[in-house]
Parts: sequence; structure tokens; C-alpha cells
Amino acid sequence: MLPPHAPPSFADRETLWNEVEKAERGKKAQLAYSFDIALQNEFSMQENIELARQFLFEQFVSRGMVVDFAVHSPDKDDGGISNPHFHVMCPIRPLDEHGRWGNKQRREYLLDEHGERIRDEAGNYVFNAVPTTDWGSPDTLEHWRQAWAELCNQKFAEKELDCRIDHRSYERQGIDQLPTVHEGVTVRAMEAKGIRTNKGDLNRWIKATNDLIRNLKKKISALLDWLKEAHEELSKPQAPNLAHLLSDYYSGRNAGAWSQKAKIGNLKEFNEIVNYLMQNKLTTPEELQERVSALSERIDTLKSSMRGKSERMKELDELLRMVQFYTKGKPVADKLATIKWKGKREQFMSENENALRLYHMAERKLKPHFKEGKLPITAWRKERDRLEQEYKTGQAELSPIHAEVKKLWQIKYKVEQVIHEQERQNAVTRQKKQEIEH
Repeated sequence: MLPPHAPPSFADRETLWNEVEKAERGKKAQLAYSFDIALQNEFSMQENIELARQFLFEQFVSRGMVVDFAVHSPDKDDGGISNPHFHVMCPIRPLDEHGRWGNKQRREYLLDEHGERIRDEAGNYVFNAVPTTDWGSPDTLEHWRQAWAELCNQKFAEKELDCRIDHRSYERQGIDQLPTVHEGVTVRAMEAKGIRTNKGDLNRWIKATNDLIRNLKKKISALLDWLKEAHEELSKPQAPNLAHLLSDYYSGRNAGAWSQKAKIGNLKEFNEIVNYLMQNKLTTPEELQERVSALSERIDTLKSSMRGKSERMKELDELLRMVQFYTKGKPVADKLATIKWKGKREQFMSENENALRLYHMAERKLKPHFKEGKLPITAWRKERDRLEQEYKTGQAELSPIHAEVKKLWQIKYKVEQVIHEQERQNAVTRQKKQEIEH
């Protein structure tokens, strides 16, 4: 897809990327922006392609960008799954109004208080390299993500479908949930065949953690509501404390017990609960409420820590994925650099188009991480293993919290039973008093 001022010959993919390479001088120059965008299973392939074209024209071509895109829909018969998406590549270097390649950056010289250019120790002018376009800025990327979500949601509404997508993270949406990682076609195909993967395992841990946290938060919220009501009731004059209420509860149970074994069981249970209250110094509803609040804060702390670890594991997984693309594609790129004859060069590029595209994408993403020409791959793998272990440890810490919340629910139930019985007896007493007075 070309803007009006682009040379018509750029409609040919080989011509376009040959010209892109010719415009660059450095061997390690960045050639293109690369995006992978998911299509929607709810739309037909024709609808998806039309939507992609509309998006690319409105958001990219209208800015003067040249767009090379390809739609990919894995074949289920070959072990793939329904995961339609499209790949987009756009030259970083802009075209001027005459269809010639412009500059990717311009120099912005630093000035002193007199408006004069500042020199460094070698006598050279100091400057910042400023992009000539906003195509690579985070704000622009955010705008594109939002525009794609809005376009898809408009289509969902037109088709009277209830589903919607959101470009924002769970945290920005206010959803109290750890996000899962994107698995991709290969991982999902392996999982469908029963082959466990790191990403699959991580997502299973995240989903299990979300279920556990959601359950705990729900129970703690209900406990806090109940404690507020219980506090109001127990704060009345001469109200008994928790131990007295529990004693009344078990006295009532023992009165209705049919066997000595049941009475001993009730006594043992009462002792366990009282010991828990004493060990944690919980004698009043206020102290019980503080305990519940402390558990809630601990869950929030664990969740925040686990979110940070899962996000970093995602980053590391993506970096290691880029390493695979880079390692596989570098020999291909090196061989391409040795081919001088145009015909053979074009043929080689056509035969290795996907490997070269993935290599250049990986090279661009890995560039900030090279130190003395090397990548810290071993360090990334060790950090990934350490974070995975820490994540499991955090998940394990939730188990005793879950057990304690369960105990608090038992206490809530028993105290509630006694309060309800006292209210019933008080109601009966008031009714009898009214009958006597009348």
C-alpha cells in the first residue's frame, strides 16, 4: 500500500525492499518497523482483510508511510489452530514529496546561554539525534493500538456481537487480575498435542493464581462486611467478646450432642479455634477485622510481586524468542551480504523472505542489549529460571493464607449463629413483655 507521492514501482515487494537497502549506508542500519496484529475469529477472512486494509490506510498510509503486509491464517489440517493475523513492515526512512528517501533523523544542536553551539572535548558540536517522524514513538504506537481496537469493536457492533477487545493492560482497565502470556501458534499446537511448554505452564500457574486470589478477595470482602455488622452488634453495652460467643455456640452444640464422642469433638474444635484466637491475640471484632485487613494487604503484596515477575518473564521469553530468530537468520543475512549480482540477490531474498524479515525484526529489538558484540543469553535464562521459582514460591505462600481465611469463615459462621439466636431470644422476650403490658 503506497501513499500518493511514492514511486509506483514500490508496489512490487522486491523493488521496494531493494530500494530500502540501497538508501542505507551502514551495515547495521534499521530498515523497517515490524508489527504482528491479531485478526478476529468472529469475522470472515474477507472481512478481516478489508478491516486490515482500512486500518493500514487510515493509520499508516495517510501519514505518508509505505506499507507491506501479509495475512497469515494457519491451516488446522496441518496441526495449526484458528489464529488469523497479519504481518506489517514499513520502511523507517520517510519519503519526501517527490518520492525520494528522506532522513530518518535530524541533528538538534545543544546551545549555551548565549545561543551558541556547545562543543565537546574533541571540539565537535554536541547534538541530539531527533527522529524526523513520530512513527516510532510510544504515543504513536499507543494510538495505533487504540485505533485497531476501536475499529474491531465497531465491526463487532455492526454484526451485533457482544464481544469487545481492549488495547489496554488489565491494570489500566482496573481489572484485578494477573495477565497471561501470549502463547502463539506453535505453543498452542504443542499444547493441543499434550506437549507441555514453558509458556503453557506459566499460563496455568497464572490462571490458578488468579482463581485463588479472586476467591480469597471475595471471601475477605465478605468477611469485612460481616465484621462491620458484627462490630456494630457487639459494640452495644455489655456485649460479649469473641471467646464468649464461641463458648455459647459450642455449649449449644454440646447440649444437642447425642454421644460422648461428639461432645469431645466439639471441645477439641473449640480449643483449636480459641488457641488460634489467643496465638494471634484476637479477642474483639476490631482485632479480628485488623487481622483480615492484614491478610488482604499480604495478598495484594504477593499479587503485585507476582505480577512484576510474570511481566519480566514475558519480557525474557520475548527476548529469547528474538534470539532464536536472530541466530537462525544471521547466517542467511550474512550470505545475502556476499551476493553482489542483482538477479541472484533478488532470488535469494525471495527464497528467504520470512527468515530475513524475522532476523531484521530480532536485530532491531535486540540491538539495545548487545554488550561488546554479545548478548547476555545465559544471564537471561538464569534470571528466567529464578523468577519462575520465585513465582512458584509466591504461589505457595497463598496456601496458608487460604487456610487461615477458611478458619476465619468458620469463626464467622459460629459467631453469626450465636448472634442470630440471641436476637431471636430477645425478640421473644420483647413479644412476651408486650403481651404482659397489654
